[in-house]
Amino acid sequence: MGQDSTFGRTLLGDASDHPISRRSLLRVAALGAGAVAVGGSLSGCVGSLTTAAATGTLVRIWDLFSGSDGAIMQDMLNTSRQELPQYDIRSVTLAWGSPYYTKLAMASAGGRAPETAVMHLSRLIGYAPGGLLEPFDLDMLEQVGITESDFAPALWERALYNDELYALPLDTHPFITLFNPAIAEPAGILDANGKLAPISTPDEFLDMGRKLAEVTGETGVAFGYLSDPAQAWRLFWGLYGQSGAEYSLVPGKKAELDDGVAVELLTFMQTMLDGTVAAKNSDYGGAISSFVSGRAGLILTGEWELRALREAFPDVGGAPLPIMFGTEAAYADSHSYVLPRQLTPNPARREATYEVLASILKGAQTWATAGHIPAFQPVVETPEYAALEPQADYAIAGRWAFLDPPTWFTGSGSDFQNRMCQAMSSTLQGLAPPAQAVDQMISEMNLLLSMPSPA
Repeated sequence: MGQDSTFGRTLLGDASDHPISRRSLLRVAALGAGAVAVGGSLSGCVGSLTTAAATGTLVRIWDLFSGSDGAIMQDMLNTSRQELPQYDIRSVTLAWGSPYYTKLAMASAGGRAPETAVMHLSRLIGYAPGGLLEPFDLDMLEQVGITESDFAPALWERALYNDELYALPLDTHPFITLFNPAIAEPAGILDANGKLAPISTPDEFLDMGRKLAEVTGETGVAFGYLSDPAQAWRLFWGLYGQSGAEYSLVPGKKAELDDGVAVELLTFMQTMLDGTVAAKNSDYGGAISSFVSGRAGLILTGEWELRALREAFPDVGGAPLPIMFGTEAAYADSHSYVLPRQLTPNPARREATYEVLASILKGAQTWATAGHIPAFQPVVETPEYAALEPQADYAIAGRWAFLDPPTWFTGSGSDFQNRMCQAMSSTLQGLAPPAQAVDQMISEMNLLLSMPSPA
């Protein structure tokens, strides 16, 4: 990003004004190094610098939304500006990935951060322990109409650190299925209401893929994983959550993963990639192309692709990833708001921040048009949301959210996800047995767990 140096001086101030300790700088460097850019796989998370100015009490917001997500968020902020004209709400959009999280960590370490910022909930554990964030005041949240009961337990629990709330979830963005009704209907995989018929076992899923392939003449399911740092992990980890198997990733200790279950899941994924149910070798762009061109009738992807795919199929259908291994779970993450550390807390700005965030969360019906599931459940429970198709058809996945293991090196955009995908790659291509991939995954986990946390 060409404006990095100027941007850093403008928002962080000169280092001489507020010196950052060596430990803080090391923490920032480690947190930034733990992330990698994800290219097109999260199309709504690549940004540029934008600002908006008004008058009144200042509330600065950093986010990582661009493209259609960015435009929708600006609409929501404009609505909040109209509702709260007494506040000067300014937004800054940064490139998602390492640049974003490094800048946020530096700003927090220096005490010159914005009033609030968007963070993937899976990354929270890398920031809250080191004093880079401040907890939310539950009483202040209640005063603006936000309480624990407004959120799915799975999200609220991940937003806690040491029993304090460090993140306020805006949405859930899970890994789901989207399908082309023109192919799905003749394949006989829809119910009487035009929804995806229930699937409860791996064999039923594979059979569905073969039925779709009979209609397309090529493959049934589109799934791209080659050269992608997250896709294979999203599918694997969501299925691991469905298995109900336990795990433990504690720094300084050996990884505890049910290797028998992991082998079973990778065996299923390898079987799916047989050239009929799904292509043996496909990257993310290839899977999108296959689905859009009708060479596959269903795609495994994130709900963030809904807006773009609907341009090809206005009546595109959607459903949660089928529960094939017994437990209701869906790989997901959440765009959440956090309160970066302030060198000199400003009570007026903090109070304004709570009101602005409440306005954004309560206006998340607009955010839902992008495909995201609002975390604020009163929005999901409205007739207006129920009328959204196919969003309402996969909304339940928001309650099944299964995030990355809560460890400092995991989370969206992390090198951890990239390492896991690389470990699975040969197996998914049919070049290595599943057990080999599991051994490599555990080895990589142990290597990362042996490294000291920067927090």
